[in-house]
Amino acid sequence: MGYNELFLPGQIVYVIIRNPHSQSVANVQQAAVVHHPENLNQMALFLYETYYPLTEEFAVYASRDEAEAAYQDAFGLAEIEDFYG
Repeated sequence: MGYNELFLPGQIVYVIIRNPHSQSVANVQQAAVVHHPENLNQMALFLYETYYPLTEEFAVYASRDEAEAAYQDAFGLAEIEDFYG
């Protein structure tokens, strides 16, 4: 089964996205799985009003809890108590 076959059009998924302006900043973001408008045979993630081809380059999770757990594994817990602004 290919990566695209794991997801269905209309499915809401969660991805970990890095800020393109600051690579040390990442967050979990909700996205929709859709048919790519330029290639209806290809699936895409619709995120931030942009279509991204659904490939293995994206870590896609079926639930927010699963994505948050992966985020914690990759980036650790935020030290909120030590943040001053």
